[in-house]
Amino acid sequence: MMGKIPLLGLGTWKAAPEEVVEAVRAAIDVGYRHIDCAYFYHNESDVGAAVHSKIKEGVVTRQDMFIVSKLWCTSHKKSLVRNACSRSLKALRLDYLDLYLMHWPMGFKSGQEDLPVERSGMVIPSDTSFLDTWEAMEELVTEGLVRAIGVSNFNHEQLERLLTKPGLRVKPLTNQIECHPYLTQEKLIEFCRARDVAVTAYRPLGGSSGGADLMDNPVIQEMARKHQKSPAQILIRFHIQRDVVVIPKSVNPKRIQENFQVFDFHLSEEDMSALLGLDKNLRLAAFPIARNHKDYPFNIEY
Repeated sequence: MMGKIPLLGLGTWKAAPEEVVEAVRAAIDVGYRHIDCAYFYHNESDVGAAVHSKIKEGVVTRQDMFIVSKLWCTSHKKSLVRNACSRSLKALRLDYLDLYLMHWPMGFKSGQEDLPVERSGMVIPSDTSFLDTWEAMEELVTEGLVRAIGVSNFNHEQLERLLTKPGLRVKPLTNQIECHPYLTQEKLIEFCRARDVAVTAYRPLGGSSGGADLMDNPVIQEMARKHQKSPAQILIRFHIQRDVVVIPKSVNPKRIQENFQVFDFHLSEEDMSALLGLDKNLRLAAFPIARNHKDYPFNIEY
């Protein structure tokens, strides 16, 4: 556990609806209790069906599970936040969420489209402030719809603005950020840790696009051979030893099981240094069509 968050969870981004049901069921059978979801992934009803079936089978209780969802950018207006949360709860077939995150610090024009864009192809911002959006999220805690709230993709300046906001009632539990050996995020992790905000790493295994196939990296492959583990297990263990919550995504039952088998070995200080030494500040989730937004988070160093 990191704070109140189980250290290892299952990511569900880009998991096709029919695949995600079996993936979540397999994950719960293996021992995962933390499932990371979001409205934007459009598979919450399938995740909910899988969790519900495992509760019905008596494999887990609702209290055993730690379910996370996220507020999408088109619902940043204070008047829209509660409905957005209720929509996710209904899809997931839950009475409450364990954690609800602001998916990005950027508000977009509200409406039917998840990504409202101008003719230029850039997103259409809303005139909202993430500080106001946060106030509406605090109300969800008061109402008991969510147990905790947090943020995702916030840079250190944005997080500081939130933490020092006058009248802050509920502190963010975590900042969920992209993190892997090609984007080690040392400064941001240190910043969060100093303020007692947990860090959750998404895309921990990198990706095959944009030259970020960490699985093929010779340093990681050699480390995997040395420890008799898979490259993915090395990458997951890297975060665990940094006290960073990690949510690898897979829909392959064998890999889901393998990704959970990371508590029976230890990376040495030399291993950790070698992994941190791979940093090239390579961001895979850069959200280029939002670069025009006043709250675009990646225009500063960390």
